[in-house]
Amino acid sequence: MSTLLLSHKACLDHVTPPGHPERPDRLRAVEEALSHERFQFLVREEAPEGDLDLVTLCHNEHYVTELRHIAPSSGQIYIDGDTSMSPGTWEAVMRGVGGAVAATEAVMAGEHRNAFVAIRPPGHHAEIGKPMGFCFFDNVAIAARHAQRKYGIKRAAIVDFDVHHGNGTQDIFWSDPTVMYCSTHQMPLFPGTGARSERGDHDTIVNAPLASEDGGPEFRSAFENLILPQLEKFSPELVVISAGFDAHYRDPLASLNLRAEDYAWVTRKLMDLADKTAGGRVVSVLEGGYDLQGLKESVTAHVGALMGA
Repeated sequence: MSTLLLSHKACLDHVTPPGHPERPDRLRAVEEALSHERFQFLVREEAPEGDLDLVTLCHNEHYVTELRHIAPSSGQIYIDGDTSMSPGTWEAVMRGVGGAVAATEAVMAGEHRNAFVAIRPPGHHAEIGKPMGFCFFDNVAIAARHAQRKYGIKRAAIVDFDVHHGNGTQDIFWSDPTVMYCSTHQMPLFPGTGARSERGDHDTIVNAPLASEDGGPEFRSAFENLILPQLEKFSPELVVISAGFDAHYRDPLASLNLRAEDYAWVTRKLMDLADKTAGGRVVSVLEGGYDLQGLKESVTAHVGALMGA
């Protein structure tokens, strides 16, 4: 069975201020990495535009309407110190939603073994009614909820190895016993959430914070001793990955020391879990990763593992 790659050139049109780390060159770096001949058997499709009804599975209607309303037709507007919108932002955001949902449908329908969605801006910091940390809508959360609604999935897991804690995903699923959210992240670091004691109303939030300068051994230990055992117990029918690559040792926004082989390792571990409980169904969506060389190396390892390398 094949691996699906979903992306769209409109995601390059979300323009951020000069010097901003979340820039269009990130997606160009991903495209360059995946143009290598080893990826010739990736099935490549364009991410469709998502539907607002999908967004309101996870975000409140007032917030969604308001964001649509303020999206600029020229210039740039700042929502907070990190997060801004340009004329191309709205379509880029909706391609992210559409890509995550289309990937989920393709995997749930058995058309592809798994999928990687190469989009920007990222999504895991977007809370139920608030954009932040470069993020507007939470693509992975929307994908999981859509799978539950359309395919009757009883238990979905979201696994987030971005260096920043996915406060938005945690916010959305805090009281939901049907979705397990697991995260490794550097702490202390933006956004300040993600302590091990934050476990949700139903013990389905699993946070494994890592200390500055931690690397592969600590990261793998967090998965083997905490996250993977909890996931096995939960037995998800779909595994969605918030694939942020900013824990790479080269990344300028944090100080963890992961290498490409750590991302390949964790990808294979999550695929093994999915083989046991979810019929192999894995959907991965790009989050962070701000050093272009580190991003290329990490995506190469991650997608290579998804393809069975």
